Amino acid sequence: MSCNYADGLSDYQNKGVLGVPEIFDDEETVEQKCEQLAKWIQGSKHVVIHTGAGISTSAGIPDFRGPKGVWTLEKKGEKPSVNVAFDEAMPTKTHMGLKALVEAGFVKYVISQNIDGLHLRSGLERKYLAELHGNMFIEQCIKCRRQYVRSKPAPTVGKKLTGEMCKGTKNSRACRGGNLIDNILDWEHDLPESDLDLAFMHSTLADLNVCLGTTLQIVPSGNLPLRNKRYGGKLAICNLQPTKHDKKADLKISTYVDTIIEKVAKRLGVEIPAYTKEVDPTKDEPCSLEWTIPTEEVKSLDKQYSKTVRELMKNRKKGSSGSSSFKEEEVDEFEFKCKKFKKEKAEPNEGDSATTTTTKVESGEVKHEQHDAAGE
Repeated sequence: MSCNYADGLSDYQNKGVLGVPEIFDDEETVEQKCEQLAKWIQGSKHVVIHTGAGISTSAGIPDFRGPKGVWTLEKKGEKPSVNVAFDEAMPTKTHMGLKALVEAGFVKYVISQNIDGLHLRSGLERKYLAELHGNMFIEQCIKCRRQYVRSKPAPTVGKKLTGEMCKGTKNSRACRGGNLIDNILDWEHDLPESDLDLAFMHSTLADLNVCLGTTLQIVPSGNLPLRNKRYGGKLAICNLQPTKHDKKADLKISTYVDTIIEKVAKRLGVEIPAYTKEVDPTKDEPCSLEWTIPTEEVKSLDKQYSKTVRELMKNRKKGSSGSSSFKEEEVDEFEFKCKKFKKEKAEPNEGDSATTTTTKVESGEVKHEQHDAAGE
């Protein structure tokens, strides 16, 4: 069952704020806000979506910090009553809607904290998706670092051996002696480097970041949607519970994300397809699709990122009086570039999607990023 994933993680006490009551906008307000969001999406050139557990609850996968979430009930010694197995859950209207919006050109990129594999199973291509906490339907070779799609959820969590060997593909051989591990992060693990780099750059380049079903409590994932604010970008938050960054949002919609995506897609003239096994790579026989992020993809976006940020900072500097906030932004960009420089100087692994920096959790402790089975 999906919530049993959490039982395989190491013990960790600081799981964020739990069980905050949900808030619902009235129907008229929802209509008005969805109209506004649709207009923003239509008028934007680089829309990035950030997804958390709230987009998978309608598939029967419980969230973590909601009133009936896994961590919330765990504190009471209880388990969620709704708990579908990962391989029995199906992509929701939101998953299928996001795929359709990407294919229609309205959405550039999706950044997910979810490990349930439903973005993959919706047919969303890897080049449009960063999975910051892993994917239950992916395993990775410890030797060549390539990732492969599984037909069933991994039998382990926390980057442990699955018992399988490197598969190779139609276009590439399996590496000799390469054992496969699941790519699900445990509490102490760092985020996958390529996914995080792409997420960081896309979030910064976005003229509109849209958050769906996440309380944005955990850094760095929860802070990525703010990256574009310094350059005049907009932030929309769609969540039933209050979030850490509500005050910084240009728009906050409090209703079910399936409802929001359905209304927005309709206004944009995009039809949301039904899920079928034909679009689901986990249903292929044999199941052997490679899921590795190509190194060239990261380098290509890095060139665009460097050029765009340089121009944006130059324009900001012209209108700046040398305030400390601008200097902090320069330091932020500089640190990111230093990290990339160090990575390039290191011995590279082809298709490496390994790990990266430690991060801080809300308590101020220095820890690796927290993550959840389906996000927040």
